[in-house]
Amino acid sequence: MKKGTIILLLSVIFVSCKTEKKANDTLNVVTTTSMITDLVKNIGGEHINLQGLMGSGVDPHLYKASEGDVSKLSNADIIFYNGLHLEGKLVEVFEKMKNIKTIAIANALDESTLIGSEYFASNYDPHIWFNVDYWMQATRFVVKKLSEAIPEQKVAFEANGANYIKQLESLKTTLTSTIQVLPKEKRVLVTAHDAFNYFGKAFDFEVVGLQGLSTATEAGVQDVQKLSAFIIEKHVKAIFIESSVPKRTIEALRAAVNSKGHNVTIGGSLYSDALGNAETIEGTYIGMFEYNVNTIVNALK
Repeated sequence: MKKGTIILLLSVIFVSCKTEKKANDTLNVVTTTSMITDLVKNIGGEHINLQGLMGSGVDPHLYKASEGDVSKLSNADIIFYNGLHLEGKLVEVFEKMKNIKTIAIANALDESTLIGSEYFASNYDPHIWFNVDYWMQATRFVVKKLSEAIPEQKVAFEANGANYIKQLESLKTTLTSTIQVLPKEKRVLVTAHDAFNYFGKAFDFEVVGLQGLSTATEAGVQDVQKLSAFIIEKHVKAIFIESSVPKRTIEALRAAVNSKGHNVTIGGSLYSDALGNAETIEGTYIGMFEYNVNTIVNALK
């Protein structure tokens, strides 16, 4: 189904078919990225009917609504999405949702603290989940929004949120301890695209992405040559591919560096714009973050 046809169909469905949720119905919640799905699951639990659009390895920058998404979206009471134009291809779809509450997780944050970006219409880097403090704020935000939607479950949502924040606080302590074994001069993270700037700011890493902030931007020969010179200058030991980005660009970068006499390895695959497979540790936000940091530190130390 073509994009225009999907948007037209959504317009008809959202305007004419959406009805008010009855008090005894389970709240239908739809989420976009797998990180947000995991967050809302931890808070809503059994009190909501949760469906996520994007699974493991899915790139939100390039994601387009499918025919199957139409049914999920049209039956939703609330849709949680990242915002800041991360889900660029879905913006037009969200604009058609006149009778469905759409909530951007990024609205939980103070814009003055965000990293600027000229590559997004929002003018901010949308990869906010790589700051654990931001994810705690997002947790409180989701608790508030779900409590407003189902007041009778407010106590449960607040308890779930408090428990999850404790887990996030523990995660931050663990990550900080793991990263401390890596000398500052070795904290240079080179990846397929610039998804890790918030991580770098939080944990004192210099971060460089081959494709920039959005995977919709292709890396050219000059980009590869410029970054290869940077890797040699900084004596970078390892570079990283990403689970949601084709690995060919990083392989080309490694070949360019090695051709100049500097040995650089691929240190592993990191989860950037999506979590790992469902039912695995990496399929959760906490497990993903621990895996990423362990992979980075082990490859660079």
